[in-house]
Amino acid sequence: MQNESKRPWGFYENLCESDDHKVKRITVYVNKRLSYQRHFRRSEHWYIIKGSALVTKDEKEISINTGQAVDLPVNSWHRIENTGQENLVFIEVQTGDYFGEDDIERSEDDYGRA
Repeated sequence: MQNESKRPWGFYENLCESDDHKVKRITVYVNKRLSYQRHFRRSEHWYIIKGSALVTKDEKEISINTGQAVDLPVNSWHRIENTGQENLVFIEVQTGDYFGEDDIERSEDDYGRA
């Protein structure tokens, strides 16, 4: 894929980007998870396409599966972990006024990123 970005936990593809929203298709490998993070200029909506996940949202753990979704407001701490036996795939819809990858504050990261 031309606009695929690889990460230690999997990869994502940008599907759409405009001034007021951005849409990604994110794949998380088995037994991997994203960093525990928050954003200051965007909220996110995660819709599970395939697999099982454990979402941590402001210290609360939520199990979600294919066809379920979770909303993550601006400034909320969040993380998603693949708890299934296959790759986890979800659609992330970002809304706000800025969608750069530098709008991330990480609290914990399995891969040593700041």
